[in-house]
Amino acid sequence: MNSITSITIFSFVKNKFWAFSQMGVAPKKVSNVKGLSFYKFLGTGGGQGFSLRPDFSTYAFLGVWDCYESYEKCLTQHPIFINYQKKANTQRDLVLKNINSHGSWDGKNPFKLDSDNSQNKVDKKIVVITRATLRWNRLLSFWNAVPKASKAIKNTKGVLYYKGIGEWPFIQQATISIWDNFKSINEFAYKDQIHSDIVKATRKKKWYKEDLFSRFNLISDKIQKLPL
Repeated sequence: MNSITSITIFSFVKNKFWAFSQMGVAPKKVSNVKGLSFYKFLGTGGGQGFSLRPDFSTYAFLGVWDCYESYEKCLTQHPIFINYQKKANTQRDLVLKNINSHGSWDGKNPFKLDSDNSQNKVDKKIVVITRATLRWNRLLSFWNAVPKASKAIKNTKGVLYYKGIGEWPFIQQATISIWDNFKSINEFAYKDQIHSDIVKATRKKKWYKEDLFSRFNLISDKIQKLPL
């Protein structure tokens, strides 16, 4: 089984209210899509980094598929995505192969690993997805640390893109970042002092009720301007 993960990012100049309204409507419309085993419609944080301030111009769809053909058929033929393409200004499509993943999202690890994608492809860029459900009594402590996290990743070498994403403001948060290679990620993960301090605080203060960390090879990254 050649499973893939996709992230599709839609940006809006107009139709922002329509895009926001889809967060409560769109999930029901893809619940029975063939070949789609896990999916999330996600809002994003303001700016390029991680922020309490929402970005009402940018929304993302994450999907886990049994094969590329299922993904392509849905994104090009399903009415919900045809509507997104009519309303949005740009569409960015990331196709990923899972390298490793640990933790859980809604009680399970959704990212599939099979024989075709169990090995890191050294010539590919790396995508990291993190996701956490925060404990209510740890929200203030967590969000006080977020500006430091944004500053740390902004100043690191080898990161090409990073964005805060999430299902619910404040409490269910995720991030996506694109990196040149594994070396860049490891330099940040193990040698950046600010990041190291935040990781230690995560364990000590028990911010998360549930968390997940996944790495992927970036198979393709396409950006298209959509006709309005």
